[in-house]
Amino acid sequence: MDGGSGVNILYANTLELLELDQSQLWGGATPFHSIMPGKRTQPLGRIDLPICFGTPSNYHKEVLTFEVVGFKGTYHSIQGWPCYARFMAVPNYTYLKLKIPSPNGVITVESTYKHAYDCDVECIEYAKAIVEAETLIVNLDQLGSEVPDSKRHARTFEPMEAIKLVPVNPTYPDDRALRISATLDIK
Repeated sequence: MDGGSGVNILYANTLELLELDQSQLWGGATPFHSIMPGKRTQPLGRIDLPICFGTPSNYHKEVLTFEVVGFKGTYHSIQGWPCYARFMAVPNYTYLKLKIPSPNGVITVESTYKHAYDCDVECIEYAKAIVEAETLIVNLDQLGSEVPDSKRHARTFEPMEAIKLVPVNPTYPDDRALRISATLDIK
């Protein structure tokens, strides 16, 4: 859960893991920012899903709306402040706990510092990999624009330097000549 996120996010591969089809998405997807640093994200659509916290004897269930994004993430989903509000959840980031009221008492969702650290490291490595991949794509695009058009050179010969015509047989003036570079050394 991310109390700083203004939307609930579900990744398309998680949608597949849930055996849900993208045809179940609805709504005009409004782009949003900051899920990927410095990038604008265009979601595929929205979906309403039931979410439940707790145990069979003490649980709290609500339906949340998720923005479905078409790229891979390090999590299955991100529940933002709309989830906090719907569940009336109270986070304690120091102790990595989330308290949720329910009919039979308070539900406590907790994690370990090691798990939180591992998730952060994975997110950072994934973000770096994406930035490196985008840089590579830009570099490849630049290299591709520098490559001469192979079809143009296959049909015609365009010398890069000055040429001179040398007659094939100087005794017969039939305009047959070789084209030789004017900058060739005599040796």
